[in-house]
Amino acid sequence: MTRIGVVVFPGSNCEYDALGAVSALGAEAEFVWHSATHLDGFDGVILPGGFAHGDYLRPGALARFSPVMEAVAEFARAGGAVLGICNGFQVLTEAGLLPGALQKNRGLTFLCQPTTLTVESTASVLTRDAFRGQELVIPINHFSGSYTCDDETWASLVAHDQIVLRYKENPNGSRDDIAGVSNVEGNVVGLMPHPERAMSTLLGSADGRVLLESFVGAPVGAR
Repeated sequence: MTRIGVVVFPGSNCEYDALGAVSALGAEAEFVWHSATHLDGFDGVILPGGFAHGDYLRPGALARFSPVMEAVAEFARAGGAVLGICNGFQVLTEAGLLPGALQKNRGLTFLCQPTTLTVESTASVLTRDAFRGQELVIPINHFSGSYTCDDETWASLVAHDQIVLRYKENPNGSRDDIAGVSNVEGNVVGLMPHPERAMSTLLGSADGRVLLESFVGAPVGAR
């Protein structure tokens, strides 16, 4: 059985959603407190949404210094599957595990709404079971969710097929409609929308399932 660790920072508030979602897909999931120094025995790690360390300074800027982040970096270097959702995406960029940065939304408006995403790449642990061009309805819930990067970084993302998801209609001003990116190897992925909140049509959409099924089933080092 796949074993998934869900990292909990002071201020995380989506950890139960993430744990429940991957557990419903058959994974053995457990919380990992931010002071942990190793991730031994896990097949995948999720950094969930919320307000890590209160988002003081800027989102993710303090969480990157939590002891667990060195363990996450080591886990990623070894080919382990790492997923950052919303605030978790912000943490991964602050820690240098993903390129670019997240800034305040266009219009300085907090957004909480369904969005339609387009799968742009299947070369990642999050999208390997989807298909290019597939449209997914996944909710967003953020204030600092506008993806930004310099021209050189953007060109590299395109060249290495690292843009995994785009917004069909850009809600927040993200560069090139980017909703999610991966590292070059494809084992570390971050996205602003919340797939763990799109697991059932009773709640509006089950389109998050294909993403989390991909992640739960991803073999170590897969791309």
